[in-house]
Amino acid sequence: MRTPRIVTFGCRLNTFESEVMRRHAQKAGLRDTVVVHTCAVTAEAERQARQAIRRARREHPGARIVVTGCAAQIDPERYAAMEEVDHVLGNGEKLRPETWRALAAGGGARLQVADIMAVRETAGHLVEGFDGRTRAFVQIQQGCDHRCTFCIIPYGRGPSRSLTVAEVVAQVRLLVENGYREIVLTGVDLTSWGADLEGRPRLGDLVRRILHEVPELPRLRLSSIDPAEVDSALEAALAEEDRLMPHLHLSVQAGDDLILKRMKRRHLRADVLRLVRELRVLRPDLVFGADLIAGFPTEDAAMFARTLDLVEEAGFTFLHVFPYSPRPGTPAARMPQLPREVRRERAARLREAGERMLARFLAAEVGRRRTLLVERDGGGHTEHFAPARLDAASRLPAGRLAPVAITGAAGRCLIARPLDHG
Repeated sequence: MRTPRIVTFGCRLNTFESEVMRRHAQKAGLRDTVVVHTCAVTAEAERQARQAIRRARREHPGARIVVTGCAAQIDPERYAAMEEVDHVLGNGEKLRPETWRALAAGGGARLQVADIMAVRETAGHLVEGFDGRTRAFVQIQQGCDHRCTFCIIPYGRGPSRSLTVAEVVAQVRLLVENGYREIVLTGVDLTSWGADLEGRPRLGDLVRRILHEVPELPRLRLSSIDPAEVDSALEAALAEEDRLMPHLHLSVQAGDDLILKRMKRRHLRADVLRLVRELRVLRPDLVFGADLIAGFPTEDAAMFARTLDLVEEAGFTFLHVFPYSPRPGTPAARMPQLPREVRRERAARLREAGERMLARFLAAEVGRRRTLLVERDGGGHTEHFAPARLDAASRLPAGRLAPVAITGAAGRCLIARPLDHG
């Protein structure tokens, strides 16, 4: 191994930042280095990161091991204490080119982690592409000002801060010029974008500016958003901009009002149902995903049943389900905990409900015409973010945006036949 290898865990923002680090490291001439980019959302994510660190040392005994990301920012001493680790970088330090120049020159302190809560600005980083991907991610926002009782991420990412419209448009334009056909806007708290900028622009305003100033962009997509912050500007963009994809992933977390209050969420069950109903009126083909936590402290069987019922009532097609994981330092970690087996069993039931909803949606797609972004191995995603693969007789190059007929569904995937080989 000569060029740096980056092992990425966690969210789409981490994926974007891994590309920033890759380019800084390559430009600095860094060699024989493995970077483990951690996530701190759950204890399982941290366990996997530590496992990856140990594996990297076994497989690359002569390489330097650099650990960064949210878990490293929150508990840097824990990672610095691992004998396999050479350097620990904070979330601010990892994005600075001088950090990687120092490492390439053989310097750099073992522990480089500053106070992330003191950060007030986010620098824009022009990324030319993403290794092995046909969909590109663009960071528009960083950090979070909310304090959900289960979440440790604000302490890893710092306060909310936004990139300017000009910075975002420039990044989108560069990626489109380099051949990307779909851009995903990402951040820690996406719908808070603009609150710290002059004039307080809104996410819907940014969407319109991107689509107006980069007319060559065929598809724009949003990553996870907070249902409490979907405002009239975003609603109008969804209703009127065909190039904004008809798929929204909502950070719902629970379907019981008391649990939502104990989570310190800013929405209730009725708010979620009202939102999905109103948005479907504005854009009838809109599909929804949701993040849900199973087994939050104090959740009884009736409370869980309301979350389970919400999947059907709201018509969530794609679920991300997490068994509750206590994060040290958060208020929820001090609440009465449910047994681990209860959390796991409830998560399994939620996933089963999600599989039923996905199967129903995929079956309804058969016979329709869609547009497929071809990714690796002949598979890809439709505009509704439904996974699809080309039938055995069809071949299209990765990166192609192709009209297709949906001819069937197999497992969690649609089967598609190209309508135009031109």
